[in-house]
Formats: sequence, structure tokens, C-alpha cells
Amino acid sequence: MSGHSKWQTIKHKKGAADAKRGKIFSRIAKEITVVVKQGGADPGANPSLRTLILKAKGSNMPNDNIDRAIKKGTGELAADILEDITYEGYASGGVGLVVKVLTDNKNRAAAEIRNIFKKNNSEFASLGSVARGFVRKGTIMIPMADGLTEDHVMEIALGAGAEDMETDEGGFTIDTEPTMFHEICAALEEAGLKYDMENSQVGLVAIQTVPVADLGVAQSCNKFINMLEDHEDVQDVFCNWDLDDAIAEKLGEE
Repeated sequence: MSGHSKWQTIKHKKGAADAKRGKIFSRIAKEITVVVKQGGADPGANPSLRTLILKAKGSNMPNDNIDRAIKKGTGELAADILEDITYEGYASGGVGLVVKVLTDNKNRAAAEIRNIFKKNNSEFASLGSVARGFVRKGTIMIPMADGLTEDHVMEIALGAGAEDMETDEGGFTIDTEPTMFHEICAALEEAGLKYDMENSQVGLVAIQTVPVADLGVAQSCNKFINMLEDHEDVQDVFCNWDLDDAIAEKLGEE
């Protein structure tokens, strides 16, 4: 991120996330249901499920919610048929957005997401026009801790097959191929290293970023992203902004 801390962005997002805990539980539950349908209900044989359960527990999601989501995936409980949809567009300053949706009603979702775009003076972009500027990667975040050294983390991460690692004052960011994500998480756990389960994921990472050093542009983009993330069907919003640390700090104070 050109010297800008990913941890500043996460710090800024965390306060908002704490206020949206119910929505976070709903999103994780949907993901659990989907991965159980795809790979079964045994976490030992379904790495994606195991990671989601860890993410759920890291978000303090009640065990009953997790169990219900698993049972919906196995068919023990009734569940809606969910469809994956992707929307793309631009926020202020030319910041690209890729919105991942998981919904039981694609027509309603499309209309409501389009309305959010319009409220933020934007329109849907053609499919692929924004997404081509991103690549699918695994990202694992390890917070800085006493006695934890860059060499130690790097030795474990690279030894388990990670592609790269960045270090800043907030902690360590490990980049992986999507297929290696679960294996590297397991290696970190085995070594006793605690990673940030809420913000570690396989998702889209921008190939090139758009620097944002203007507070007005940052506030506009942030408002847009928050409105999208507030929608019940939105699972993830990926953007290519490179948020200046000082700006991220100001956003976090609002």
C-alpha cells in the first residue's frame, strides 16, 4: 500500500463493524451454509468451513447461530436458495468498487444496490471493467505482539507456502495463493501465532491502487462503502483505495 498501513484501515473499519455485529453474524451464517452445501459439515474435511467457524468465534458469534447455519447447509433446517452476484462501479476520486452479494432474490438485490449507487452519484459499471484491476488472493493479518519478530513470522509463513509478507507498526500482512490460505492458517495456529480472524480472508486485492489523501473524497467513498455494507445481502465490498494514514485516522474519529 505504498507505505500506508493496512492496519489503519482495519482500525477505522472496526469501530463501525462493532456497531453492525448482527449483520456480521448474518453474513458469516450465509457463508457457512453455502460452504457446507459445497463441501460438507465436517470442519476436518472442509477447510473453508473450519476457517469460517474460527471467524465466527472470533466475532463472538453464538454457537447456536453457527449450528443453525450448518444445519441449513446439510438440509436439516429449511434454507433459502442463495445466489452469488457481483456489481461493479466507481466512488469519488475514481476509486473502484467490487460488491459481492449473496441473495435469495436477485431482482430485489439488484434494484436496491443500484439505488445505493444512485444515491452516491454513481452507476453500475460493465461486468469486469473494475474487477480486472483486482486479483484473488489470500490475506492473513497478524497483529503486532510483544516478543513477535518479523523473522519468526516470515519463517513460518514462507515455510508454509506464503507468497510474501509485509510489516508495519500495526502488524504483519501475509499474502498467499487462495489454495494455500487454509494450510498457512493451520501452520500459524500450530506455531501458536494468533491471526486476526475477522480481517483474514480469501478475497480481491487491487493490482493498482488509487491514492486518497483528500478528506472530502475519503468521506464520500467511506459513506458509499458503509451504505453498501449496511445492505443485508452484501457480503463484501472490495475497493482499490490507498488510504493515507492521517486520513484513515480522521475517518476513525468520526
